Amino acid sequence: MLAIQDLHVSVEGRPILKGLSLAIGAGEVHALMGPNGAGKSTLAHVLAGREGYEVTRGSVTFLGRDLLALAPHERAAAGLFLGFQYPVEIPGVSNLLFLRTALNAQRKARGEPEVPASAFLKRARAEAEALGLDVEMLKRGVNVGFSGGEKKRAEAWQMALLEPRLAVLDETDSGLDIDALKVVAAAIQRFRGPDRAVLLITHYQRVLDHVVPTHVHAFLDGRIAESGGPELARRLEAEGYTRIAA
Repeated sequence: MLAIQDLHVSVEGRPILKGLSLAIGAGEVHALMGPNGAGKSTLAHVLAGREGYEVTRGSVTFLGRDLLALAPHERAAAGLFLGFQYPVEIPGVSNLLFLRTALNAQRKARGEPEVPASAFLKRARAEAEALGLDVEMLKRGVNVGFSGGEKKRAEAWQMALLEPRLAVLDETDSGLDIDALKVVAAAIQRFRGPDRAVLLITHYQRVLDHVVPTHVHAFLDGRIAESGGPELARRLEAEGYTRIAA
């Protein structure tokens, strides 16, 4: 599904990613763990097509297409979703309008019919209830007045409605209390499927108690230093990254 080969990325002339290679197949959940400054969020932003990141070497293929050649909206239409570490607020644009517009724009790009307003609202309500979101909140501007935990729940709601092929979740567990973490983790579990994949970027093992990954990668200094299964996440939690970095 996603193939990253020898990816080098710089920001304002400073190398951040230094030869990253990673392959993610359909049905897989990959957890990317590493300390602050390792380049985890840089990877997420490069995959989404954010400006300011210069790819100096390497390739990224998504569902057989050159991902780096696509504009951000084309990547979204192709089935890539990014859950932000710090979700932004968009005053004046309601969550419901924002998501229905985004969903139908993506469907149009794929040659699919629009979702009628009534069908969209019914599904939006059902997904919101599953995440413990008050539907009245979704009439507000995007993320306006939301707590940190509500913003992360709202992103899980967006993911459920957009149904991407690959969800890149950048520290989606950040700022969540125990109850909110369980709710968001349950949403990720519902999203999992044989034709979908997840790249879960995190500092901590705790979310992996609820979303058991198929692969875990220790990410240090712009590249993957070690890969394994769920046991690697537990070892990193217990030992830290010093031994791997040594």
